[in-house]
Amino acid sequence: MQVFLTRWTARFARREKISLASLREAIVRAEQGQVDADLGGGLIKQRIARAGKGRSGGYRTIIAYRRAGRAIFLFGFAKSGRESVGPDELKTAREIAAIWMPADEQQIAVGLERGELEEVPYGNEKVEQYGGSAS
Repeated sequence: MQVFLTRWTARFARREKISLASLREAIVRAEQGQVDADLGGGLIKQRIARAGKGRSGGYRTIIAYRRAGRAIFLFGFAKSGRESVGPDELKTAREIAAIWMPADEQQIAVGLERGELEEVPYGNEKVEQYGGSAS
């Protein structure tokens, strides 16, 4: 499974101090069939825990997701700040997903090199907080 953040979601994760473990956990739950909301067209909404508040008081993320293939975090927001994603944001998320989900390894490599994507280690890595390189 390949897991990525767009430049925007990488900034969001760093700003909110979202742990890599929380990002990975959202994908693990999706892989187990535990999806908070299926938004259609390969997009899902997953909750991510906020330190000390759990998932219900935490963050919501929109993820382009293909089981056992690739997941790309496209958008995130704090539950305390808003209820849901708007139709324009959902449309933009679908457009971004249409670019990156079918991308081949070379296109992904270019996206990583340009800072358009950041890879989330997915496995047994122990990393406490997100600290990618894009700003």
